[in-house]
Amino acid sequence: MIAHLNGTLSAKTTQAVIIDTGGIGYQVLVPLSTFYALPDEDNPVSLHIHTYVREDALLLFGFHTTLEKEIFLLLISVSGIGPKLALNILSGIGPDELLEAMARGDALRLQSIPGVGKKTSERIALELKEKALRAMGDRPVSPRPTDAGENKMVMDDAVSALLNLGYPAKFAKSAVDKACPGLDSVTLEGLIKEALKMLA
Repeated sequence: MIAHLNGTLSAKTTQAVIIDTGGIGYQVLVPLSTFYALPDEDNPVSLHIHTYVREDALLLFGFHTTLEKEIFLLLISVSGIGPKLALNILSGIGPDELLEAMARGDALRLQSIPGVGKKTSERIALELKEKALRAMGDRPVSPRPTDAGENKMVMDDAVSALLNLGYPAKFAKSAVDKACPGLDSVTLEGLIKEALKMLA
């Protein structure tokens, strides 16, 4: 099994490279993160390799860093994710951000990667969260960023809650709008509390 290749980069595309080692040209499939780190053609190159063997093919997958390879191996351990899809996932998001999303169990972020559906993203989030946390080591896991669409939904819910408490619509909306920028993370409970302070 080939685990590492050193040689001359004789050709490269966004999907694969050819590494010439001792007169033999090895075709290696790579993610975009690795492609962008490659030197120009005819220069020395070194890649971490995963050898994938099946009945009708022997494929080499190459990675610029051990982290990329580690994430790739985590992904193909999930039922329903083959090496080609794992490579697409690595190409759709940076390795550090991908590892963080997996460590957070952030199925929504994973689903935003091209080619990853709802079921696949949920499976990755469920099956790989603990493994990704271990791979993170001592690095802190940042909280999932809340997108603008989610913020708007929370703000609308907060306004609705204030209306149910008897506040006029104009004052309720104004209080929520003023309260939102003062919060580090927007939660319905936190937003209502802050808005009520504005209305007091």
